[in-house]
Amino acid sequence: MSKIWLIMRREYLIRVRNKTFLISTFLLPLVIILFIAGSVVLSEQTKTRHRIAVIDANGYFKDYLKSDSSIIFDFTAGIDSLNYEQKGCTAILVIPLLQEGKKSDYKLKYKKQLSISGATDLENRVENAVTDHHIYEQTKISKGRLDSIRLQSNIGHMRSYEDQGKTVKESSQGFSYLIGYLSGILIYMLTFIYGAMVMRGVMEEKTNRIAEVVISSVKPFQLMMGKITGIGMVGLTQFLLWVILLVALAVVAQGFISPDTWKGVQQIQQGNAMGNAGSAVQAGEAAQKLFQLTNVKWGLTFICFLFYFIGGYLFYSALFAAVGSAVNEDPQEAQSLMLPITLPIIFSFVIMTIAVQDPAGPLAVWASIIPFSAPIVMMARIPFGVPWWQLGLSMALLVLGFLGTTWLAGKIYRTGILMYGKKPSWKTMWKWAFHK
Repeated sequence: MSKIWLIMRREYLIRVRNKTFLISTFLLPLVIILFIAGSVVLSEQTKTRHRIAVIDANGYFKDYLKSDSSIIFDFTAGIDSLNYEQKGCTAILVIPLLQEGKKSDYKLKYKKQLSISGATDLENRVENAVTDHHIYEQTKISKGRLDSIRLQSNIGHMRSYEDQGKTVKESSQGFSYLIGYLSGILIYMLTFIYGAMVMRGVMEEKTNRIAEVVISSVKPFQLMMGKITGIGMVGLTQFLLWVILLVALAVVAQGFISPDTWKGVQQIQQGNAMGNAGSAVQAGEAAQKLFQLTNVKWGLTFICFLFYFIGGYLFYSALFAAVGSAVNEDPQEAQSLMLPITLPIIFSFVIMTIAVQDPAGPLAVWASIIPFSAPIVMMARIPFGVPWWQLGLSMALLVLGFLGTTWLAGKIYRTGILMYGKKPSWKTMWKWAFHK
């Protein structure tokens, strides 16, 4: 055990003192904040404002389709599908005569395509206009009065609660989705980064013949365990520093947001509500649910993240170490042998994107229990709430899976670290693993 500790300490100190580690650790959170802020600023500054000409065979859409900051509706006579671009429009909307009880298609022709959300918004506006017109025709209520009623009707919203038997706990699906998705991506990336780091470290020691000297005093399994654990501690240290720095930067950033800015945001929301009440109500409710931070089980989420990060790293890094011990100096050999290891990680990421949308689905449940995919998929489910038996079974199987891959990798490592000149294959590595 003391020898494993010495190797682990050496691997940890060498990498932590490296300039690359220090630069990436302290600059990455700042880069992430700047990237997010820059993306928001660029999206606002480069936001396209569409001018859409409307040919209305019904004669009433002009009273219901109102222009705003994203779409300007042009009902000028003489604009058609051939000259709308010369008239300064980016698209033309042709609405035929709509008859009650009969489905009709209205067509959008464009030179500059609307975004998916913009096209959906336009379709909703047309449908709302038809609905409002029918209400007006059947009740003789004015358009202004109808808008006023819509705003006055916004007096409640749905709150979701998780049934925990004797107690209930309010949930926040929007923020749970965000936390689950980010946690899954982090484990996905860190597993690749530090697993590949273990493999490169083993390859370097093998090609430099350092391993021959080291294993004269320690067993190959001890060398592998010390290296895996040491690099894993480097990853854990870096992650904890990232969390601390990101939280500190977020707190500092909030201090620069003045009350006038928040007031301006509220005024913009109110202005949007006057033009499109339904969308504003949905956006307001989504934002309210998104920022209900206190409803997330932060303690459980953080503990589970540490467990699944360490467990997933140990599970896969042992296999990466086995590959590194088998290959020689040719990087292509490592790439060909890495495929069976990387495919389960990639598939886990794909399943994770499904799990955050349906965390209680059969695919998400079983993928969060199987050790190959549990580290990534389970973290996508944790913020939504997971039954304790599923969480306990997943953790137990991951521990057993780590012990199994470590045993298998140790057998391969014991032989492969001293093999030179022979082109490796999984068939050969399988023989090394079960050679007595």
